[in-house]
Amino acid sequence: MSAFQPKNPDYRTAATAMFAAQPAMGTLGISIVDLAPGAVELVMPHSAAFTQQNGFIHAGIITAGLDNACGVAAFSLMPREADILTVEFKTTLLAPARGGRFVFKAEVVKPGRTLTFCEARAFAEHEGKTGLIATMTATLMAMLPRNAA
Repeated sequence: MSAFQPKNPDYRTAATAMFAAQPAMGTLGISIVDLAPGAVELVMPHSAAFTQQNGFIHAGIITAGLDNACGVAAFSLMPREADILTVEFKTTLLAPARGGRFVFKAEVVKPGRTLTFCEARAFAEHEGKTGLIATMTATLMAMLPRNAA
């Protein structure tokens, strides 16, 4: 999945705990299925509760999955004392989000001391086929403790 070296040797536990601390991900039914330094794969089952007027999963829900995938991928490379915050993202919606299951894959493109740049893709599994439905580019910030003055 990735050739990056994590700054936190316990990155897997830290990233999983950070993900689990987000009630929104539990509400959406999103879970981690694969995690490596600088890369993650999340899945979400279909839920009619998250559809828009045409029966597709709402773009905001797909965007939330992509954003979180970028966040987990970036966080996996950050130091133990860091927290994370999204600074910016751009989502491109390529196809209606219809299917029984949705997959969000993100990879770090360029890690930095403060800012990390990621790319992500969302896929829908529908009628036995998997199709790309959205992409995201995102910049995430490592929130490091400030030294007391």
